[in-house]
Amino acid sequence: MHLGKYDFSHVDAMVDFAIQHNLHIKGHVLVWHVTSPPFLEEMSPAQVSEAVKRHIFTTMNYFKGRIKMWDVVNESLASDGTLVENVFYRKMGPNYIEQCFRWAHEADPDAFLIYNDNKVEGCSALDENDDYSTIRDRHKKAPIQAKADGFYNLLKDLVGKGVPIHGAGMQAHFSAGGTMHQRPPTPAMVKRQIRRIGELGLKVNISEMDVRISKLPALADDELKSAAQTQIYQDILSAALSEPSFHGIWLWGFSDRHTWVKNFYYDDAPLIFDEKYQRKEAYRGVQNALKTLCPGGRVGEMMGEESDQCFLEQDVSEDGNDWGARWMQPEPSEVGNGEKKGDTTKE
Repeated sequence: MHLGKYDFSHVDAMVDFAIQHNLHIKGHVLVWHVTSPPFLEEMSPAQVSEAVKRHIFTTMNYFKGRIKMWDVVNESLASDGTLVENVFYRKMGPNYIEQCFRWAHEADPDAFLIYNDNKVEGCSALDENDDYSTIRDRHKKAPIQAKADGFYNLLKDLVGKGVPIHGAGMQAHFSAGGTMHQRPPTPAMVKRQIRRIGELGLKVNISEMDVRISKLPALADDELKSAAQTQIYQDILSAALSEPSFHGIWLWGFSDRHTWVKNFYYDDAPLIFDEKYQRKEAYRGVQNALKTLCPGGRVGEMMGEESDQCFLEQDVSEDGNDWGARWMQPEPSEVGNGEKKGDTTKE
């Protein structure tokens, strides 16, 4: 890796293929501390700032007219909603995100610019009368409300400053068997988060969706795992589609044969095509959600076995069942006997 040296040949091949087949392209990502070269730490603040500016201008100018949508900055927030003190924060200061968006807009004034982050998808519907000692009220709390709020507040601040930002990406890396901060948000939580971001004048996309199932209990059969995965894909997307500011969905992979989860975490099958490139039930879940936009379909209509139960505005159905009650795992404190189960992952 050398400062100022670029080789776009691999990306060129993908972009040219997409254009030839009339596919939309989103550039991901211009500024992300995880993939940044370690030698940035040895550079002065002025040198880092100049290097980041050059990187943004070089990359965006090269693909101008071919890539019209960019994730500009990725994953700058900590779990408490504050900014991570990464190399860009330390070298360029807390306003580095604003500066990166201004440079990106200067490089390509016609580009659609997005801020992207993870575990920000759900917004709670809590008030001062909620009782956290009950299971029902604990389930009304979003998995990481502080980060969801930090995401919203960061976007609100950028918009308020007149920063050229047009969209927000919510990654949606979900685990059906997760608890605590890994618990999947409900469709209503996702809908509320999209709605309040949309009220800022921004478009919202689900940017990296996949649904892990291997952390469901060992006793869970394949049918239950498939049902959980399908419901998450279908209901989350249906809820998102019910908001006017929702702008689209990207899945983080195509087939279970090639998924980042296996390389980064553990063996799993998080996508909508299996290892033999066959459609899974989750594929039909996404298809059902998209059908709500077709003539005769109702936006946000839940389809399949629970077609008469709509969770768009609340997390409990008319018959009193929580969303995902069939497969959602209990929180560790709900197991009893002093034994903590459920949240065995840190990712």
